[in-house]
Amino acid sequence: MPRLKLGDSAPPFELPGIDGRTHSLADYDGMPVAVVFSCVHCPYVVAWEDRINEVARDYDGRAGLVAINSNDHAGDGIESMAARAQEKSFVFPFLRDESQAVADAYQPARTPEVFLFGSDRRLVYHGAPDSSHNDPAGATPHLRQALDAVLAGEAPAVQETPAVGCTIKWRS
Repeated sequence: MPRLKLGDSAPPFELPGIDGRTHSLADYDGMPVAVVFSCVHCPYVVAWEDRINEVARDYDGRAGLVAINSNDHAGDGIESMAARAQEKSFVFPFLRDESQAVADAYQPARTPEVFLFGSDRRLVYHGAPDSSHNDPAGATPHLRQALDAVLAGEAPAVQETPAVGCTIKWRS
């Protein structure tokens, strides 16, 4: 399956969260939603997860944010996800894509990798959460800027950046 391109529709999903509930793209009807492919063990995810959590907190009620863990890796099971979410006080749904069907539909290459869709469910931003995993103070906040633009009814000035992080761990 080809990688999503700007303007493509968001593939729907229904996935279990660490909260024991099933979450879907439809939960965010009428608002933009950021789908972030993530995991537990990747040092890039660890470096960005507080900033991703802050974005979810700051845009709550105006835009949705979900993290999806599709990795086939020993440290990425639901128990590890729940422990990490509790430790970091995640305010966003952390979902498990055990079958990797959602990852297959979105085709992320890295963790973390952001797919931001407008309220019309068209892809408006794809890439990294911001410009630097290791310099929070000096980073250009790509996801925040894209969210602000979409909420203002505009196209983001920056619509694509390279996704930086660990590779998705696909089943053989």
